[in-house]
Amino acid sequence: MLLIYDITTDPNWNLAAEEYLLENFSDSVFRLWRNADSIIVGRNQNAYAEIDTEWVAANGIPVVRRLSGGGAVFHDLGNVNFSFFESGISRKESNEMFRRYTRPILDALHSLGVEAYLEGRNDLVIDGKKFSGNAMCFSKDRVMQHGTLLFSASMNSLAKALKERPEKFDGKAVKSHRSRVTNIAEHLTEKMDVGAFMDYLADYVGREYRPYSWSEADLHSIESLAGSKYRKDSWNFGASPKYGLNKVKKFPAGLVEISFDVSSGKISALEIRGDFFFNKPVEEFCNLMCGVEHTPEKISGRLNEVAAGDYFLGISPEELTLLFF
Repeated sequence: MLLIYDITTDPNWNLAAEEYLLENFSDSVFRLWRNADSIIVGRNQNAYAEIDTEWVAANGIPVVRRLSGGGAVFHDLGNVNFSFFESGISRKESNEMFRRYTRPILDALHSLGVEAYLEGRNDLVIDGKKFSGNAMCFSKDRVMQHGTLLFSASMNSLAKALKERPEKFDGKAVKSHRSRVTNIAEHLTEKMDVGAFMDYLADYVGREYRPYSWSEADLHSIESLAGSKYRKDSWNFGASPKYGLNKVKKFPAGLVEISFDVSSGKISALEIRGDFFFNKPVEEFCNLMCGVEHTPEKISGRLNEVAAGDYFLGISPEELTLLFF
């Protein structure tokens, strides 16, 4: 049994490491890690429906898709992530699995005087407030269960980053359920910082595990996976299930209503209506935008290519880009 205590805070690398441990190790593993500011979305979610696009873009927050299911979460350095990997596991009833792998974490918190407990299927709570969400993923006979531990996370950033907008998005993607949340640090009888808390978990939960350091081959493979998958919009956004978007905005130059579908990460069936003024047929513009990847960079690039100002008088390409999200 191996204990991996990571210090890198690159979310793309850390999610690649999770997949690497799931697919390439056979040992049981307990891993502790943290991410710098980032949004981590579940495998079957529409990334854009989970985030406040403008706030995320303005603050340079990366959005990364994980292998496991569940909802979107905001990570910062005040949030601790833990993972368990085990082989030779049949796909048992998931509630049993969640109880099994959250038990060591709860025991560690109880030893610190924190009355935490498992509520529902996969949430850990204190006084009815959530501080940990958990998700799992199988590969053959190997399971990965990982979870968050809000220790001293920024609640302000969490609230701003995650903003569900069902009035705009329609599709079969899994939506996150927003819960009342709390930080573990607020419930400790003896104060400690997040680093000391991680050290404590490593000692308490990982006491039966043998410390493991990544080999050069491990590091090379993880970085390769991060580059080919987890750093790419095609995975983080294009992997979203098919969905539709409808948005209406009033500009000084007129009202614009935009409706389109996204399939395999690309725009399809685009329609635009409104009382704005134009020099060229809007249908022509819609045809030019179909097939473009639904990312801010690709949308902005295509709008500049097609001289969008010729189609929408008095509305800038930057303003039009925001209409697509």
